[in-house]
Amino acid sequence: MKIGRWSVAGGESSDGFIVDGAVIAFADGLTVADVLQRGLDALPALWAASRKEPKTTLEDVILLSPLSPAAIRDFVAFEEHVEGVTAAIDGTSAVPPEWYEAPTFYFTNPHTVLGPNEPVVPPETERLDFELEVAAIVGGAGGTDLSIADAAGAIFGYTIMNDWSARDVQGREMNVRLGPAKGKDFGTSLGPWIVTRDELEPFTDDEGFLSIRAEARVNGVLVGADLVSNMGWRFADLVAYASRASRVVAGDVLGSGTVGNGGCLAELWGRRGELDPAPLTAGDVVSLSVEGIGDLVSRVEAPVAAVPIAPARPRTRARHR
Repeated sequence: MKIGRWSVAGGESSDGFIVDGAVIAFADGLTVADVLQRGLDALPALWAASRKEPKTTLEDVILLSPLSPAAIRDFVAFEEHVEGVTAAIDGTSAVPPEWYEAPTFYFTNPHTVLGPNEPVVPPETERLDFELEVAAIVGGAGGTDLSIADAAGAIFGYTIMNDWSARDVQGREMNVRLGPAKGKDFGTSLGPWIVTRDELEPFTDDEGFLSIRAEARVNGVLVGADLVSNMGWRFADLVAYASRASRVVAGDVLGSGTVGNGGCLAELWGRRGELDPAPLTAGDVVSLSVEGIGDLVSRVEAPVAAVPIAPARPRTRARHR
């Protein structure tokens, strides 16, 4: 099934099912957050209680981000993406040996999540980029130090994720051996809805990978496409790793990282040795499509001028006043 959030004519938001081109609010005023906490096993009963609620066609609503994440962990699980991006940064295509040892992630900002068709307003940047990803959504009790089997059971469903990136800002801060941070935290698009785990089971191969095709277009032109099954780890592995000596909870979002073969512009810049295709600018439309999930479309707006902050001041390094 598909669940999500929407508003009508700019009014209050509603949460519910997306079925046959229409939206149906959850019974008893439940929210997506409530449903995620209850877990996937509780969904059939909720559908039985909700199916007679009034329907509204998708054309008459504005889809919102399908959830307000508890946290967002973004992994880097595609080897091909790492090869291309390292070439863009260092001039040489290589994958660090540490990448193969364990799935690596960073935390990004859950307070700047954008929904379908919601414009992104970037910082001042000359190298604005998108990142095509699939994200797993945790449901139920979550947990700590989960086994792979329990981690697989903790996945409620999936959505599309666009991890917007200001590559020049990202490069500067990562030279300080920290981040990414300001190069990323201005926006993460999610949507158009959450597709429950069982809906994608027909696409799951014998090793547990999702064999679904993901495509990225800029202004209608296909710039990248890949199979999500090219991940180095399964989503269950990512959830289990995130829970090590820590905790995952309902509403956590775990991004796959950018797919290979043009899942972002930076990979193509690295492979081609030039800014081709050109970085995104105001007015560009990025369309991400993932088999079995749907389409996530976003328009780029003009950046907001940054409030000036002076460089670090010289210090004497005195040890006494």
